[in-house]
Amino acid sequence: MRLSLIAALALGLATPAHADWEATLAAARGQTVYWNAWGGDQRTNDFITWVGAQTALLYGVKVQQVKLTDTAEAVTRVISEKAAGQTTGGAVDLIWINGPNFLSMKSQGLLHGPFVADLPNSRYLDLAPAAAASVDFTVPVEGMESPWRLARFVFTYDSARLPEPPRSMAALAEWAAAHPGRFTHPAVSNFMGATFLKQALIELAPDAGVLQAPVTDAAFEAATAPLWEWYDGLRPNLWQGGATYPESQSIQQQMLNDGAVDISLSFDPASAAAAIEQGLLPVTARVFTPALGSIGNISFVAIPFNAASREGAMVVANFLLAPATQAHQQNITVLGSFSVLDPARLGPDEAAAFAALPTSPALPTLADLGLTLLEPHASWMVRLTEAWAERYTR
Repeated sequence: MRLSLIAALALGLATPAHADWEATLAAARGQTVYWNAWGGDQRTNDFITWVGAQTALLYGVKVQQVKLTDTAEAVTRVISEKAAGQTTGGAVDLIWINGPNFLSMKSQGLLHGPFVADLPNSRYLDLAPAAAASVDFTVPVEGMESPWRLARFVFTYDSARLPEPPRSMAALAEWAAAHPGRFTHPAVSNFMGATFLKQALIELAPDAGVLQAPVTDAAFEAATAPLWEWYDGLRPNLWQGGATYPESQSIQQQMLNDGAVDISLSFDPASAAAAIEQGLLPVTARVFTPALGSIGNISFVAIPFNAASREGAMVVANFLLAPATQAHQQNITVLGSFSVLDPARLGPDEAAAFAALPTSPALPTLADLGLTLLEPHASWMVRLTEAWAERYTR
């Protein structure tokens, strides 16, 4: 980590944007923030370690990642603490959270906040009511969680083996029929597998607009009928005939690298470029999105209502929004995740840091990614994964 970036962070964050921020910094000093975050991606784990090193240096706030296989583990822990009457000193200080888990925590009063407007670096965000940073799977954020990285669903492929990838769900099924065993998706119990189903549902549903409202029995039956017909045709042509699935995106990426399949999935447009840098994919790896567009959202962090290190968690959330942090995060040699900041709110030096980032033939531009499709309401994901399991695992 270059001293110039550390200095930039210190200078950029030492001046409070709000009257009480200095009090928050003082209360946070000496705290350890237990950040509960999915631990299935080593680049993300390394980035969180770097964050902890920087916040410890600048603010005396340590970060300890609690690696999760499912975010619901942290949610369940907070629910249990509330049921036991533990209103302070909770074990979870910060959660990487989205969608159904955010809806569950918000509706049950399990979150601290609103707090986002109190973060000095929130000035770099577009927080208009309809902006991406203000809505999570159609649920208004209302300051109860803070953005930290941009996500877009993409397919990863080896252009040396697959010069023209299929760019619709119908075309994917046709390609799989002509190349049996060369495609699969992560288990639907995994977020990436569920996202693949949601992407297909948006494309195949007779009226995708109904997905923006809470699910009903009638709407679910009508919207998913074409999906199940399509999947029934796809499944026999999946790797191992759809009898088993890779546990995660990282395992499927390894399968792509090993030549076991020709296509993988990711929720990070820079993942292929970053993997090439690490020697985890061939230099011919590329990403594509369906012609219709692909699901996009923002990853958030939230603070439980009873967090033991609430102030430290706010300091970490604010650090994640610093332009220097976001630029470091977007570097494909580090993490590669696109920034959540509004470019129009950046100063010339801050914008220059992004312009100077390394590029790669495997790194798409935002224009290359096409239209961003809205996530369905969180209730659809729950219902969809349950129905898939009922149909295909029993």
